[in-house]
Amino acid sequence: MGFGWRWRGAGRTPNVKTKGSQYLWAAVLLLCGTWRVNTQTAEDVKSVYFWETGPWGRCMGSDCGPGGSQSRAVWCAHVDGWTTLHTNCYQSQRPSNQQNCFRVCDWHKDLYDWQLGTWSQCVSVSARAFGGMRPHVCNVGKEGIQTREVGCILKADESPGEDAICEYFEPKPRLEQACLIPCPQECVVSEFTPWTSCSKTCGTGLQNRVRSVLVPPLFGGSACPNLTEFQTCKPGPCKGAEGVYSLRLGPWTPCSLPISRPVRQAKRRKGKGGGRERPGVKDPDTRELIQKKRTRNRLNRQESPFWDIQVGYQNRAVSCAHRNGSTVGLSLCQPRELPLTIQSCILPKDCELSDWSDWGPCSKACTDPNPKSPRGQRTRSRRVLQFAVGEGENCAPLEEAEPCDTEGDGVPPCATYTWRTTEWSDCRVDSLLSQQDRRRSNQTGLCGGGLQNREVYCVQANAELLTYLNNLKDKDEGQVPNQQKPSVPPLLSISFEITASRPVDSKLCGGPIPDTSQLCHIPCPIECEVSPWGAWGPCTYENCNVQDGKKGFKLRKREISNEPTGGPGNCPHLVEAIPCEDPSCWDWQLVRLDECVPDEDLPCGPGTQKPQVQCVNSTGDTMDIELCRGTPVPEPIVCLVPCPKDCVLSDWTTWSSCSQTCSSKTIEGKQMRTRSILAYNAGEGGDMCPNSSSLQEVRNCNEHACTVYHWQTGPWGPCTEDPSASALNTSVGSRSAAGLKANGPCSQGMQTRKVICVRVNVGQVPPKKCPESPRPGTVRPCRMPCKKDCIVTPFSDWTQCSPTCDAAGNIQKKKQSRRRIVLQLPANGGQECPEVLQEENDCEAVKVCPGYRWKTHKWRRCQLVPWYIREDSPGAQETCGPGLQTRAVSCRKLDGAQADIGDCLKLASSMPPVTQRCQLPCQDDCQLTNWSKFSSCTVDCVGVRTRKRLLVGRSKKKDKCKNTQMYPLSETQYCPCDKYNAQPVGNWSDCILAGGDRVESLLGLKVLGDIKECGQGYRYQAMVCYDQDNRLVETSRCNSHGYIEEACIIPCPSDCKLSEWSNWSRCSKSCGSGVKVRSKWLREKPYNGGRPCPKLDHINQAQVYEVVPCVSDCTQYVWVAEPWSVWKVSNVDLKENCGEGVQTRKVRCMLNTVDGPSESVEDYLCDPEDMPLGTRGSRLPCPEDCVLSDWGAWNRCSRPCSYNNSRERTSYAIRAPGVGRECPDTTEKEPCSLNLNCFHYFYNITDWSTCQLSARAVCGSGIKTRMLDCVRSDGKSVDLKFCEELRLERKWQMNISCVVECPVNCQLSDWSTWSECSHTCGLEGRMWRSRVVVQGSQGDGRPCPSQMEQWKPCPVRPCYRWQYSPWSECRVEEVVCGAGLRFRNLSCFVSDGSREGEGSLVEEDLCAGLELAVDQDRVIILKEACVLPCPGECYLMEWSDWSPCLSVCVKGAAVDFGSVQVRSRAVMAQEPENLQLCPDPDWESRSCTGETDGECFEYQWMSSSWAGSPRVTWCQRSDGLNVTGGCPPINPLGEDNSFCDPACQMPMSFCTEAGVCMCEEGYTEVLSSGGQLDQCAPIPVLEIPTAGDTKTDVKTSRAINPTLPATTQPGRTGRTWYLLPIGPDGKLKMWVYGVAAGALVLLIFIVSLIYLACSSYCVILRHLQATESNANGTVVWMGQNAHELTYTCPDCQELDQSSSHGSAQHSHQNSPQNSSQSIGQSSPQSIGQRRNGQPYD
Repeated sequence: MGFGWRWRGAGRTPNVKTKGSQYLWAAVLLLCGTWRVNTQTAEDVKSVYFWETGPWGRCMGSDCGPGGSQSRAVWCAHVDGWTTLHTNCYQSQRPSNQQNCFRVCDWHKDLYDWQLGTWSQCVSVSARAFGGMRPHVCNVGKEGIQTREVGCILKADESPGEDAICEYFEPKPRLEQACLIPCPQECVVSEFTPWTSCSKTCGTGLQNRVRSVLVPPLFGGSACPNLTEFQTCKPGPCKGAEGVYSLRLGPWTPCSLPISRPVRQAKRRKGKGGGRERPGVKDPDTRELIQKKRTRNRLNRQESPFWDIQVGYQNRAVSCAHRNGSTVGLSLCQPRELPLTIQSCILPKDCELSDWSDWGPCSKACTDPNPKSPRGQRTRSRRVLQFAVGEGENCAPLEEAEPCDTEGDGVPPCATYTWRTTEWSDCRVDSLLSQQDRRRSNQTGLCGGGLQNREVYCVQANAELLTYLNNLKDKDEGQVPNQQKPSVPPLLSISFEITASRPVDSKLCGGPIPDTSQLCHIPCPIECEVSPWGAWGPCTYENCNVQDGKKGFKLRKREISNEPTGGPGNCPHLVEAIPCEDPSCWDWQLVRLDECVPDEDLPCGPGTQKPQVQCVNSTGDTMDIELCRGTPVPEPIVCLVPCPKDCVLSDWTTWSSCSQTCSSKTIEGKQMRTRSILAYNAGEGGDMCPNSSSLQEVRNCNEHACTVYHWQTGPWGPCTEDPSASALNTSVGSRSAAGLKANGPCSQGMQTRKVICVRVNVGQVPPKKCPESPRPGTVRPCRMPCKKDCIVTPFSDWTQCSPTCDAAGNIQKKKQSRRRIVLQLPANGGQECPEVLQEENDCEAVKVCPGYRWKTHKWRRCQLVPWYIREDSPGAQETCGPGLQTRAVSCRKLDGAQADIGDCLKLASSMPPVTQRCQLPCQDDCQLTNWSKFSSCTVDCVGVRTRKRLLVGRSKKKDKCKNTQMYPLSETQYCPCDKYNAQPVGNWSDCILAGGDRVESLLGLKVLGDIKECGQGYRYQAMVCYDQDNRLVETSRCNSHGYIEEACIIPCPSDCKLSEWSNWSRCSKSCGSGVKVRSKWLREKPYNGGRPCPKLDHINQAQVYEVVPCVSDCTQYVWVAEPWSVWKVSNVDLKENCGEGVQTRKVRCMLNTVDGPSESVEDYLCDPEDMPLGTRGSRLPCPEDCVLSDWGAWNRCSRPCSYNNSRERTSYAIRAPGVGRECPDTTEKEPCSLNLNCFHYFYNITDWSTCQLSARAVCGSGIKTRMLDCVRSDGKSVDLKFCEELRLERKWQMNISCVVECPVNCQLSDWSTWSECSHTCGLEGRMWRSRVVVQGSQGDGRPCPSQMEQWKPCPVRPCYRWQYSPWSECRVEEVVCGAGLRFRNLSCFVSDGSREGEGSLVEEDLCAGLELAVDQDRVIILKEACVLPCPGECYLMEWSDWSPCLSVCVKGAAVDFGSVQVRSRAVMAQEPENLQLCPDPDWESRSCTGETDGECFEYQWMSSSWAGSPRVTWCQRSDGLNVTGGCPPINPLGEDNSFCDPACQMPMSFCTEAGVCMCEEGYTEVLSSGGQLDQCAPIPVLEIPTAGDTKTDVKTSRAINPTLPATTQPGRTGRTWYLLPIGPDGKLKMWVYGVAAGALVLLIFIVSLIYLACSSYCVILRHLQATESNANGTVVWMGQNAHELTYTCPDCQELDQSSSHGSAQHSHQNSPQNSSQSIGQSSPQSIGQRRNGQPYD
C-alpha cells in the first residue's frame, strides 16, 4: 500500500535566497516525510492535468441485444480537483467516451440468470489480522473466508454473458462469505474393558483388554491411540503336550456350472445308440390322467420367464495350521473326519430390467396461471425381465417420476376454485343478550346491533368456461355433448340452473375463508312523542261553512314533538272533542279596556270603560270584522273614578284557573277573582267601602259535561295488491350473487286500518259523536316487496366410494353422500325450499377386496452336485447328500385370478424364496417322518400338549438313530394360557361433551357461536390388556372396548351480573339544562369464562352509569300570591282610618300547567329569588290623599349594563287628591347595576350525554345529546327566552350519532373430526380434534376459551415388529477354525411402543400382516460369513456398534458441519510370540442420515479428593462417560506429582505443579494475611467493541459471525480479554514477552525513521544551496491504481527555471531508495486527501 513519489520542477532548481527560507523549506520536507525527488522537465508541465471519466450511461438502442451503445462524460481536470480545458490534457491519452453494449430488455429475464459456483474451501483469515500468524489457542474455531465464482450465463447453453445483463434484473450475488474452521478434534476413545481370561489354560498365554473409538479425529486432530492392551498370564504348567495343530477350513469358491446338460445328454444319446421306443398308451382315460399330471408338473416346474435358475457347485479347501500361524501338511491333523468340501449352489445372476417406457402423460393436463400451484407429474416404468437369483444384484426401482407442465395451444386452463357464500341471515339481537337480560324471555321488538351469519362453500370458479371449451372440443370431434340433467326438483330447476354453482370439497379452495358472521343493525323504531294537551277552544261548529243546528264541539289539540318511524299515522290521537251548545265560528275578543270616564264630564264618580275588541275565529286568529257582525259587540263596562273622600278599591285580579276540567252533576268548575281596599272613605260625604264578601267574585267555568270523544285508529294491515295499479307483481327468483337480497318494491299496493269513535273511559261510540273534520284516513298506498324464491345450489358430486377391507379381508360397507346448500331463503310468498338437502347412498359393493398375493408352487426334487464332480470327495455317495431345490412363484389376485407379477411387486408383501437347501438321506442317515400336530389341550395354563415323529425304514434298527437326545421323537410344551389381565394406562383425557356440539334455536336456524360448551361430559382413560406372560395383546381379549369412561363436568360460564337500572335521578337543575343519572351495581362477578364486568371503581364495585341531559322549564313551577289582606294600621287615626299599616298575603309554589297553576308543591321547587313578598308595610292614604296604584314592573336596563344607565317604574293616580294636596311622584328610577338589576346573558353548552340507545336495543347506533342553557351573568340559569330575545348566535350541534360496541361473544367453529391416532400402536397414541376462532370477542362479550384442542387416548394396540436375534457364534462345522458362518433368526416381537424394553417374543403369525423388514430395511440377512481364528492367531475383533451421532460443537451449540458416527475393531492376541504378526486396529466413520441431529458433548477434567495421597485425574464426557481424549490440553487439575498443603478447596482453584493454589482463568487470587489463598475473585472484563457490536447480520456458511473472536462469551458481543499477565503456573504469559518485543521493534523503527528523514533533508538542503535556479517544485505520489497525488511548493515560485533540468536529474539520482517508507507519516494538509470529491486509498 506504499506510494511511489517523484519530485518535479518547472525547469529550474529552487533558489533559496535567505537562510530563514531554507529552514522553512526544510521544515516542510520534514513534515511530509522522506520523499523521492525528481526534477520536472519542461515537457512534464501537463502532468498536473489528467483525464477524468464519469460512469457509463444507460445502454441505448432500437433493438434488444448486443447492438446498443452507451456513453460517458470525459473531461480534463487539474490535480487540485477543478475542471479545465481539454487542451491542457494529452489528447493521445483521452479515454473513449462511447462503447458498444448489450441492450437489456424485459424478456431477457427468462434467458439469462446468475450461475453460482460452489464455495471454495474455508481459508483462515488469521494471517490477515496483523500481517502474519500469531499464537492461538483454539476454543471455538478459526475465522475464514470462502469464495466462489459468479457469472451471468445464457440458460439455453450455459454460455457466459455480460454481468450487466443479469445485474439489470437482480444484484450480483456475493462472491465471498465468512466461514468457520473448527478447532481440531482429537480422537476420543472409551475406557478399557476388563481383562479377558487367559488365552491358555496352561503355560504362558495372553490377556487382552480393549476399548472402542467414540469420536474420530476431525479437522487435523490427533490420531487414535492403540485400542488393545496385552499382558501375559500363566495359569499353571501344562501336564501334557499342548495342542499344536488345528484343522483350518477355507472359504467356499464362487459358484460355477458343471458341464452343460445338452452336451451331457448328447453324449448319453450317442452312447445309447437310439434306444427303444415306449409303447403308447391307448386307454383314453389313462391318457387324460397322464396329460393332467404332466400339466400339473409343468406348472410346478420352474419354467417362469422371470427366473433363470441354474444349479452349480462350489468347493472349499481344508488345511492344517500350526499354533505359530504357519500351514503344515494335512496329515499332521489326522486322524479326523474331514468336513464337506463340495456342495450345490445357485449360480448368481443380476436382475435384468427392460428399457424405460416412454414418459406417460402429465397428471396435470391443463395450464395454470398461478406460479405457486403444484406442478404435475409424469411417470415411466420398466418391467422385470429376469429376477436376481443367488447372490446377484437385486432389481432397481421399476418406476420413476418427474415434475412436468402440459404445454400447447389446445391445452385447457386448469380448474380454479373460489369461496362462495350464501346470503346473510336475518339480523338477530338475541345472541348478544347477557344471561341475566330479561329480554331473553321476550325477544319481540329487539333492535339495534345484532349478528348475522352465512355459510361458506367452495365452488369451481371457471366451470362454465371449461364446459364451454369441452363442448367446442366435442363439436370439433363430431360428437354430441352429453346433456346432464340437474339434480334438483323440477319446480326449482329454473333458478338452480341459471345461477348456482355446484359445491365441491372445501380442501380445493385456498386463500382466506370469508367471514361467516358479521355485525348488523336493526333500525330501532322511533316512538311518537306528543306535546301536552292545549287548552279547550271555544264552542264552534264542526264546519263553519255549514252552520246548522245549535250543537258544536269544543276542541283541544296536541302536537307531534318527535315524528315516529312510519309517519304520523302511528301516533296517538291528536284531537279531543267535547259536544257543546250554541256554537260560534267567530266572536269578539277583548283586547283592552279604555280609561274609566266619569259620566257627565265630572271629575270623579261613576263612569264607563269602552272595550277595544277584534274579531277572531275559534283558533284565535284575527278575522275580518264583517264575520263578527252577527255577534253583539261587548257593551261598555261600568266603572268608578273615586272622589277624594270615596273608598278606593284596587282593580280586579285575573280569573284564577278553573278548578275542574269539566262539569257533571256532582262536580262544577269554579273560577275566582279578588280586589282589595286601597283607601278608606272619609266617613261622611264619601262612598263607603264594601264589605269583605264584595271583594271576591266566583263564577262557573268549564260547564261542559265530562264527555270527551276522539278518533282511535287501529294498526295498518298488510300491504295487499291494489287491483287498480298497473304494475304487475313479479317474483325475484334467481339472480346474481350480488343480487340475492332483492328487497326492493315490485308493485303498488294498499293498506287499510280501522278507525272508530271512542268516548274516554267508556269505549266505542257511534261515529257521529266525533267531529268529522279530524277523522284519520282508513286507506293509504304502499309499495309491495318482491317475492323471493328459495335458491339452492345443485347437488355436489357424490363423494368417492373407495372399497375398504378389514384385516381379515372382509369388505367393509361404505356410504357416499352429496349435498346442496340454500343460498337464499324464501320470503314474501316465494317458492319454498326443498326438504331434502343431503342425500346418502350405499356404495356399490365389490365382490372381492382389491389386492394381490404371491402364490407358491411345489418344490421340485432335490438336485445334487453331479456325481462325476464329487465322486472323489471322501465319504460321498452318488444318490444322497445335500442339494438344492427350486419352486415356482406366481402373482394372484385375492380372488385367485392370475395377475401381472409387477402388481405383486408393488402391492403385495415380500416375494417368498424360490430356492432352498435340501437333503437326500443316505443309507446310513437317520430318516424320520415329519412332526405331527400338537395334541389338544384339556386344561389351559397348567396342561401340556405333545407332538411326535417316527423313524422310517432301516433307521428303526440303527443304534445311532435310537439316540433320543440327537433324534428326539416327541416334543412337549405347556398349553397356551388364555388368562388376561386388564389395567388402565396413561392419563385421563380432556372432558368431552356427549352428543352434538351445536344448539339449535326454536326457529330451527343455527345460531353461530351458541355452542354447547358446558355440562356433563365424559373423560377417557386407555385400557391395556396383558396375557399371562405379561405380553401386550389386543384389548378385545379382556372383553374391553379399550377405554375406561368416567363422567365429568365442564362448568358453564357465568356472566357478570349487574342490577337493573336504577330510577333516573331528579334533574340536577330546576331551571335550565342539567343532567340526570341512573346506574347499575355489581351483583356477581363472572367465572368460568363468562362475560367480563365493566371497570371496577375504587370500592371494587362495578358501577355502570348513564348520564343524559335534562331540561327543567323555568316556568314549570311558579310562585302564586293571594290578594293582599286588609290593612292593619299600627298608628290608627280613629276618625280617618289611615296612617302607617301592614298588609300580608299567602305565597305558594304551584305547578304551572297550560290552564294555569294547578296544585301546590314544595317551595324548594320554585326559585327563591323570584318569591314575592308575603308582607309589605306602607302608609294607608287618608281621606283626600292621593291614592296611587301599585308600582308597575321595572323596565329593562339597556345593555351593556352601566351605572350611567337607569331603569324606572311607574304608577298612576286612582283617586285625585283633595284641595291643597298633591300626588307623590308617579315615576321611580334607579341606576342599572350589573348582576343586581341588570344582567348579561349567554348560552352555555352542556357536556355530551352517554350514548343513548333505544330501550329495545343492546348495542349499535345511538345518539349523544347535549343541551343549550341560557346563563345569566351572575351564573344563574334562566329561561331560554332571555337569550333568544337577544338573538345570540347558536352554532352548536346538539345531536351526534354514536356507537355502543356490541358485546359479541367469542364465536368458535365446530370441533373438527377426530384425527388419526398419533401412533399406530402402543400406549402413547392420542387422537386430537381442534376448533378455531371464527370471530373474536368484542366489547364486553364472552372471551374465547383457552382450550382450542381436545385429545383422547387411542385404543391400545400391540406393536408388532420383525426383529433379529443376536448373531450366533461363528460356526465352522466340526472344524476348529477357518471360514464359517454365523446365523441369526428373524422373530416376531410385541411391545407397548415405548423405548423402554425390547418387547417379548410372540408367534410369527402375529407379524404376518407386516412388511418383512427390520428397521425399515427390506434386505433380510440371516447368515453371513465369518472367520473363526485358529489357536494362536492374532486377529481383529468384530466391528463394534455404531456410536451415537456426534456433532461438531461450539460452546455447547451444534454447528452445521454435519454429524458423524464411528465404529472400530480392536486386535485380539493369543500367543505372546505372535504379537509381531498382529494387524493394526481399524476404525471407520460415516455421516449420519436422517432428521435427528447429533448430540453435543463437552469434556472436562475430573479429579478425586485428597486422601493423604496423590489424587487421580481423568477426563469425563458431559454424559458421565469416562474417556481418553477430548479434554483441553492443559495441565490436569491436581497431577499426582503436585501436593498442596493445605488443599485447594476454594471454588475455581487448583493446585499447580509447584504445589501452589492458583485460580482458574478469568479469576484472580485474593490472599489472606498469612499468604494463603483466600478466594478467587472474577476479573473485570474489558470489552473491546468489534464489528459484531454494529448489529450487522453477517451471514456465514456456518451461522457464525466471522468478526467475532474465538473466545466469545455467551450473551456478549465483541472481544473479551482477560488482562492477566500471570498464568496459572505463576509465570509470565507468552503475550507479555510478545508485547515487550513489539515495543522494542517499534522503538527501533521510529529511530530509523528519524535518521532517514534527517539524512534526506541534508541531501536536499545541499542540493538547494548548490543551485541558483528558480523552480516551481511539485511533489507527486504514485498511489494504488496509478492515482497521482500532486503537491506544488508555493515558496518555490521565485526559483529560476533556467537550470532546473540538470539539477532535477541529479536530485533524482541521489534520492534515497527507501524514502517511500515514510509516506504514511505525511501530513494530510500537505498531500490533500481528496481529488474531485473522492477519498484516496
